[in-house]
Amino acid sequence: MKKIKAAALAALTAVSLACSGAPAASAQPVGTVKAWDAPTNPPLVTNTAKPQDWVSQVDHKTVLSYNVYSPSMRRDIPVAVIPATDPSGKRVAGAPTLYLLNGAGGAEQNQDWLKLYPAKDYFAGKRVNVVIPQAGAFSYYTDWLNEDMRSLYLNGPQKWETFLTRELPGPIERVVGANGRRAVVGVSMSATSALLFAEHNPGMYQAAASFSGCAATSSPHGYNFARVTVNRAGGTPDFKTVTPEMMWGPMNGPYNRYNDALVNADKLRGTRLYVSSGTGLAGRPDQVSYLMGIGAPQTAAQLGAGVLQVEGGVIEAAVNKCTHDLKAKLDGLGIPAHYELRNMGTHSWPYWTEDMDRAWTTTIKPALGV
Repeated sequence: MKKIKAAALAALTAVSLACSGAPAASAQPVGTVKAWDAPTNPPLVTNTAKPQDWVSQVDHKTVLSYNVYSPSMRRDIPVAVIPATDPSGKRVAGAPTLYLLNGAGGAEQNQDWLKLYPAKDYFAGKRVNVVIPQAGAFSYYTDWLNEDMRSLYLNGPQKWETFLTRELPGPIERVVGANGRRAVVGVSMSATSALLFAEHNPGMYQAAASFSGCAATSSPHGYNFARVTVNRAGGTPDFKTVTPEMMWGPMNGPYNRYNDALVNADKLRGTRLYVSSGTGLAGRPDQVSYLMGIGAPQTAAQLGAGVLQVEGGVIEAAVNKCTHDLKAKLDGLGIPAHYELRNMGTHSWPYWTEDMDRAWTTTIKPALGV
């Protein structure tokens, strides 16, 4: 508890300095990018002895792998990179960078962008570097107050925003020869993170995209939505091992409000935005017939459709409220965004696959100038 209180004091001091316009410390340590052959030394899926599936795509040409040491978390973080290429497949220097943030389970549960989305093929020839941090399951990619986490998924300091906005960009962008222009995309849990990164770092990202996320975190529904997510990091359904209090302090407290993207929506001005959600009503990809049509056995298709329509439907219905709250706030502030507000759709990857193409075309590509 003392460590949590000390960390809370430090975090709130940092927040007050940021709000007062005080300059950031110039001596902020940055990460160290290390060569890494992921296929020969792969990270494992949590709770199994099996390598994470994404490493099979690492060929050191179309998909690169690095370990990046984080000073704030005192450990190496696995990072996948799809280097920028032109339509002929030739590497491109001086290209912008797109950061893709995984959802709740992340690579630790084989629920990452390389596993569930054809990222390598989609971004081939698009003249953009794609950087995917392959760790951080259930972390909200935020800086946690508790610096001594001990759970199935979260151990030690969790300083993800520090890593992703301070320690990683400079070093990794130098390695790939990027031009300093950036965009960030988050899905589900990390859709909140993408908005917060843009709010906390004005001008750092030319575009931010939020797929099926909840911007609010300090309201009762937003805070407890986060509770359901981070609780899964404990590996036990006790709602005690890992809690949002460990992450952001008490609900509606200063640090929680600092990490509420709805409260701080005014700071999104100047960033090109893409925001999406469904209603939770089942669409075509949520049907038994669709799942069987893409190769699932009947029993698996029936089970999968049930999970999508019930669990995925409930989650997306909650997300839908969050998304409309964000739209109302941005509209009131006169801040434009591209919205995809579907009249159906569950909390699942087929819809986010469509989102990625639409976000790229409508928002990210124009913002990055490629």
